[in-house]
Amino acid sequence: MERTRVGSRLIVMVIAAVTVVMVSSAGCGGPGFTYVMGGDGQSYFRVPATWRQVDQKALDRKVFGDLDSATAQVRKKLSWTVGYDGHTIPSADHLFDAAGGSDKPFVFAMVTNLTEKQRDAVSLDALRNAAGLPVVVTDELREQMEKTPGYPFKDFELLSDEVLPPTDGVRGVHVVFNYKVQGGPVQTFDETAYLAADGTRVSVLLIRCSAACYRSEAAAISGIAQSFKVKRLPG
Repeated sequence: MERTRVGSRLIVMVIAAVTVVMVSSAGCGGPGFTYVMGGDGQSYFRVPATWRQVDQKALDRKVFGDLDSATAQVRKKLSWTVGYDGHTIPSADHLFDAAGGSDKPFVFAMVTNLTEKQRDAVSLDALRNAAGLPVVVTDELREQMEKTPGYPFKDFELLSDEVLPPTDGVRGVHVVFNYKVQGGPVQTFDETAYLAADGTRVSVLLIRCSAACYRSEAAAISGIAQSFKVKRLPG
């Protein structure tokens, strides 16, 4: 019994030490990261410590629309979101395009609890579309959307599409694609999406930057994308 207690205390000490290292790395000057855990307690990623979190209410309005609507309220209740901006003045407006002259990466993460109907319909293509941007649609539907007045996303280009190896029952995809947004320069979107092992949640990490920025910041963006993981909790 005493050996079990000692072992438990040792595990707690190790976890505490790791936590201190992670927080210290994010808070110190020079190279460092901010570590972010998703609302499900199973997804996590890291961003450079110099990047700043954007205003949550502004981000929710960008993602869910008018928060006074019943539909938006339902979607918000089912989801956890967060956004980090590489620009010196962080703004939720930088989520989908370089609004305000920003040419820095923006990172958006969302964890969505699926309804029973959504669980029955989830697929790899559904994961590819999980960030809210149309990646897998028919040519006819894409043409129809792009002809809609005010529709901001034009000239879709698929750059890469990878099905990630399943890990502990967690399935995922990684896609990179271009859009011209609101008549501005080409924007590159780097999206990773995972379906939880129990099939109840989808976790998404979306990184946006202009195409030129995506090339110049390739190492940093790749590091963020690769840091995004979803683990199956024991028990």
